[in-house]
Amino acid sequence: MKMHLDEKIWLTLSFGMIMIFMFITGYQAFAFDLEPPSNKEIIDPQKVDQTAPFDKPGITKIGENEYEVVMTLQVFSFNPANIEVPAGSTVHFTLTSKDVVHGFEVAETNLNTMVVPGHIQKITQKFDKPGTYLVLCNEYCGAGHQLMSTTITVK
Repeated sequence: MKMHLDEKIWLTLSFGMIMIFMFITGYQAFAFDLEPPSNKEIIDPQKVDQTAPFDKPGITKIGENEYEVVMTLQVFSFNPANIEVPAGSTVHFTLTSKDVVHGFEVAETNLNTMVVPGHIQKITQKFDKPGTYLVLCNEYCGAGHQLMSTTITVK
């Protein structure tokens, strides 16, 4: 089979572009730590209330301007319901679900994750700008899904 010169050029350019994209993605994964999350912590969804740290959900100061929020998501609610932190705080969220898949999205930030029963999800966000941030469940979780929200108040 004889290939036309234009076909050879396009094949070479296409292969080159694919190799460049693969190199950039690999470089970002290792140099900038941008790989997909690999946090494989699991929990029995039936025993969330008896398993630390979810037996005492809430907010804890762990350093100067650094907080940890342990939160459970369940039947159209977040526990703890409302979170309050000072401006400039870095907040480490440790999340799990007791029943079905939920979403955890903080409006006006890039904080967005899926919370799956049986798994522990850990994410971090720095809140520089004071205000009230709306937290929504963005995964359909049942008939009362539209009511599942809470707030993070940054003072």
